[in-house]
Amino acid sequence: MVALITGGSSGMGLEFARQLAGRGYDLVLVSNQQQALEAAARELSATVSVCTRCQDLACEHSADDLFEWCRGEGLLPDVLVNDAGMFFFKELQAEDLDRVQAMLHLHITTVTRLCLLFGQEMKSRGSGYILNVSSMAARLPVPGITIYSATKAYLRSFGRSLSFEMEPYGVGVTTVCPAAIATPLYRLDGKWMRIGVRAGVIHTPAWLVRRALRALFRGRRVISPSFMNLWLPALLAALPGPLIARLWKKFK
Repeated sequence: MVALITGGSSGMGLEFARQLAGRGYDLVLVSNQQQALEAAARELSATVSVCTRCQDLACEHSADDLFEWCRGEGLLPDVLVNDAGMFFFKELQAEDLDRVQAMLHLHITTVTRLCLLFGQEMKSRGSGYILNVSSMAARLPVPGITIYSATKAYLRSFGRSLSFEMEPYGVGVTTVCPAAIATPLYRLDGKWMRIGVRAGVIHTPAWLVRRALRALFRGRRVISPSFMNLWLPALLAALPGPLIARLWKKFK
């Protein structure tokens, strides 16, 4: 059994690798961080076979290149975890176009094409699992995370729809929408990260990944773990637009 994990060198991706290795899966880890990939391989190769590929997935043809490489290496996964992501918080300017395009490729183009390319192989075998990592931000169309929340909303919608299409072929598709997770993605100061974890506002990657994999193997379509997923989107949705505009002007 083989699991392919994008963003597998750190954060939630590395935790997915650890827990899937614990379930007996050999690993294919993909990331643009060469040193972190090598460290992850050293850690995990004691128990399972680990292959790594250092690749930027935020390009138009990244998915096709990765698929062809995997096929050439004979590494067609039984489990595909699309975890690679990027984040920035700011008012959008023309100078951000390159970062915007990279995020669109990474969160939308690459994930969509990986699901279809590897999904076709899974359909032909009659088995397989795909896990896409969206976010609570999919339900938070607020200033500062304009592109991030929009791309995560796409992933949530795409994954749920795809799950119905793939189900008759024996392929499970699950989308997980985490709330706050203690990873380097958001660049939160370590002190505040630890306070958030102790307070239960921020959860650990291990906590999230256990729930995501359990949902995947039980055939859940979409999961939104954490109590914050219940109240924060509803609270922000209830705020009047003029108030959100004033708050943004004050805190941006």
